[in-house]
Amino acid sequence: MLKQWVSFLRHNYYEIMKILVFMIVAAIIVWQIPRERKFRFDFQKGKPWQKESLFAPFDFAIYKPDEILKQEQQELLKNVHPYFVKQEEITKNARQSFTAQLDDLPDSKPSNDTLMISEKQILLDIFDSIQQQGILAYHPVLEHLEAQSKLNLIDDKVVTVSELRDFYTLKSAYDSALVFLSRTISGSENSYADDMGKAFVQNVIYDEAATKRERDAVLNELALTRGIIQKDELIISEGELVDDHDYNVLKSLQKAYEQRIGTISEQNALLFGQIILVVAVMMALFFFLRIIRPDVFDQLKKVNMILLLMLTILLPSFLILDLQPTLIYLMPFGLLPIILITFFDTRITMMVHLLTIILLGLVVPNPFMFLLLQLVIGFVVLFGLVNHNKRIYYFRTSVLIFLGYLVVYAGFTLIQESDIAAVSWQQIGAFMLSALFTMLALPLIYLLERLFGMITDLTLLELSNTNTPLLRQLAQKAPGTFQHSMQVANLSEEALYEIGGDTLLARTGALYHDIGKMDNPVYFIENQMGGYNPHDDVTFAESAQIIIDHVRKGIEKARKAKLPEQIIDFIRTHHGNRRVEYFYFMEQKQNPGLTLDERDFSYHGPIPFSKETAVVMMADSVEAASRSIKNPTEQKINDLIENIITKQMETNQFVNANITLKEINTVKKVLKKKLMNIYHVRIAYPD
Repeated sequence: MLKQWVSFLRHNYYEIMKILVFMIVAAIIVWQIPRERKFRFDFQKGKPWQKESLFAPFDFAIYKPDEILKQEQQELLKNVHPYFVKQEEITKNARQSFTAQLDDLPDSKPSNDTLMISEKQILLDIFDSIQQQGILAYHPVLEHLEAQSKLNLIDDKVVTVSELRDFYTLKSAYDSALVFLSRTISGSENSYADDMGKAFVQNVIYDEAATKRERDAVLNELALTRGIIQKDELIISEGELVDDHDYNVLKSLQKAYEQRIGTISEQNALLFGQIILVVAVMMALFFFLRIIRPDVFDQLKKVNMILLLMLTILLPSFLILDLQPTLIYLMPFGLLPIILITFFDTRITMMVHLLTIILLGLVVPNPFMFLLLQLVIGFVVLFGLVNHNKRIYYFRTSVLIFLGYLVVYAGFTLIQESDIAAVSWQQIGAFMLSALFTMLALPLIYLLERLFGMITDLTLLELSNTNTPLLRQLAQKAPGTFQHSMQVANLSEEALYEIGGDTLLARTGALYHDIGKMDNPVYFIENQMGGYNPHDDVTFAESAQIIIDHVRKGIEKARKAKLPEQIIDFIRTHHGNRRVEYFYFMEQKQNPGLTLDERDFSYHGPIPFSKETAVVMMADSVEAASRSIKNPTEQKINDLIENIITKQMETNQFVNANITLKEINTVKKVLKKKLMNIYHVRIAYPD
């Protein structure tokens, strides 16, 4: 029995790992999802009550509408005066500095060397009088006050009520000093006023903490409810129109219902219900990937990425809903479809996005509006990023997301309030910030590429630029190979465009497939400029090893340059496990009685395992062989391509690739057409 279990685990551990990952993610979601009961009735202001007559299930208070509550708060806050504190230490230090200044005035002063004691005392008295009255330090709160507005002044822990006009500003303090000086010291009041103006300090400072305490204390006394609905009291009758009063009562019931803790059995029922729904959603995703997209499901790293992205959206959203549900629309929900469409296709993107917002719909306020908003945003991302090979498209999509939010929110406002003026600018600001945060997609995509070893069109575009260091090096050291690689890239791209496949991946892989030839470029015929052939100086077996070795060297160079594994796959597979036929037969011819080990004359593989690598193998062999055709004609090109690809099929080079015989025939047609164009061959029309 134990051996059977061990054998089962050994043969199915990969499948078990996937199931385990889904179970762990489901457990995390259940653990973090807010434990709030959801009100089971949907209702809208101005619409008839579609359900049966509703009676109060328990006693609950009627909450005041937000607009009335806001008005009452504003009325109460009108009687809250801002607090200012007088800083005596600041005044004391300023007076000491001013006194020292009076003892050391320049000779240009009218009093010659020093001031008379009486004049010095006058200046100090004026300084003390103004500073004692108080000079206000600027604070934005002062901009909304009038001259007769009340202020609370804290002076030596004693609070007194004053008016704004009772205090000086630095300018008015200077003007008052000038007036006092003109009455007491004639002839030099401007000079003394300048010195005194520099000595004045703002010693009445706004006390934000004390003001906030006062405001909070006043607001805490405000009653949030008015009236009460008793148990079994009729709330609304079937078919009755939901007016403002009914809507407010229903919202109060909803709030009271969701805040009720309930009994232990009710809490357990809530938890069990959440477990059922979360497991159902995760099973839907599991079977969708397993049945509809087995190519994705077969790769654990892709499954892990999808689940990680879901948690990246869900967990912060749950936290916001626990702490401050009104801020939920600050979450950049558009990030999920943006990142998914970059790595996967539209079906996976919409499925994962839909299941994620369904999980959030279990706990968000006004779930119908939330689901519709996020569903629209998902489609906006799909349409905005159908072509996601330029960074500008990501910024454009952020703008489209904001516009999508705006349109749907305006529609809901008109339905519920029948007045576009009822839109909340705070809500619009949240939508704007949410759209802005989606621009984090680009750095996150780069991070996920490195974390999961996946590749995006943006990276492929960068790598396919022929000015990258590795391709520039190839062009300089092996120009013939570089031109060959360019032709293979063009042929592969055209063929995959016809049969369907990742044209950009194939093009990029084809550009790098022969970089291993840089170390010994002259051993490859496309780089031999004259009549000298270095293979004449070595044995056929050594020549074969040099040719075969360019694959290994290419892999080493690619890894040193930190190319993605998806590109290195083209280097590994472009010759599969075929023999180097020419040198094998020449060695046989030279040593007729010797039994040769075919492995010494064969590439080490692996054979192509995708449509893209298979097409690059075909294009590489055909393009290289076509260079040896003398006086190319349609028939010669046709025979060459048929022979090469037929031989590849006979040696089972495509058995692991997801390419059909029909697609291979289509590839042949494309290669024939492109090569005839390259060699300017006219089609031979029948008589």
